[in-house]
Amino acid sequence: QIDYTGTEPSSPCNKCLNVSWDSAPPCTCTINFTLEHSFESNVFMYYGLSNFYQNHRRYVKSRDDSQLNGDNSSLLNPSKECEPYRTNEDKPIAPCGAIANSMFNDTLELYRIDNDTRTPITLIKKGIAWWTDKNVKFRNPTGDGNNLTALFQGTTKPVNWPKPVYMLDSEPDNNGFINEDFIVWMRTAALPTFRKLYRLIERKNNLQPTLQAGKYSLDIAYNYPVHSFDGRKRMILSTISWMGGKNPFLGIAYITVGSICFFLGVVLLIIHHKYGNRNTSADIPN
Repeated sequence: QIDYTGTEPSSPCNKCLNVSWDSAPPCTCTINFTLEHSFESNVFMYYGLSNFYQNHRRYVKSRDDSQLNGDNSSLLNPSKECEPYRTNEDKPIAPCGAIANSMFNDTLELYRIDNDTRTPITLIKKGIAWWTDKNVKFRNPTGDGNNLTALFQGTTKPVNWPKPVYMLDSEPDNNGFINEDFIVWMRTAALPTFRKLYRLIERKNNLQPTLQAGKYSLDIAYNYPVHSFDGRKRMILSTISWMGGKNPFLGIAYITVGSICFFLGVVLLIIHHKYGNRNTSADIPN
C-alpha cells in the first residue's frame, strides 16, 4: 500500500498537493518502493480514497440511471436529481450528476527496476467492472452508425472533466458510458474510506511470479485534488486466495456483532436465572 497524497514535505508528490481539476499539463511524480515478497498469483491494483463521503444521501441520488442506460430522451433531458450538475452553458451534461462529476482521474503506471533499468508492468484495464454493470445497467445511446461523437452531439462534459465521455478510451467497447473506469467509480462506496479496482496484472506463466520481489516505481499523473477536504490517496496491490480478496471490514464487523450478541446473551441468561423462576402468582384464599 503506497500513500501518494503528498502532505509530507519529503514526499515526491508534495509539489502536486494543490493541483486543480483543470491543470494542464498534469502534475507528475514518481514514488519508489520495494516488494519484500513476490506476488505469485494474479495481482489487483486498487486506488484508495479516505475522508470521501460517497455515501452522502444527496450525492448518491445525483445521477440519472435512464441516461446511463442509453435512453436517448434522458440524454438530452437529464433528471432533476442531477442538479446542480444537470446542465452547463444551456447544454445537458452527459453523464450528469455529482457522482460522475467527481470521477477519479489520476493515472497510475507501474515499473520494475532492475539494474537501473525500468521495465513497464502491463496493466489490464478491462474486466474490472461487474458484468451486470457493464452489460445491463450501463449502455451507450443508440443511433445510425453508432458514432459516439455524433450520438453525444448537443451535450457537454461534466464540469470537472478534462474531456467528454466519448473520449475516455480509444477502444469502442470501453468508451462512453461503458468505460469500465467510469462504471467502477459510479458504484458508490458505503464508507468514507474505500478502495476501487483500477487495473489487473495477470500472471503470464507458472514458472515465474506475477510480481517478483524487488524494486519498483509508481509513476503518477496527479490530477485528483483531495487536500481541500483533508482526504488521502493511496495505491494498493493485492492478490486473492481461494477465499477471495483480503478485506478486513467483514471480519471486524462479524467479530464486533458476535461479541455484542454474546454479551447480551450472558446478561439475559443471568437475568433469567435470577428472576425467571420466581413465582409471581398470589395465593387467593377461599
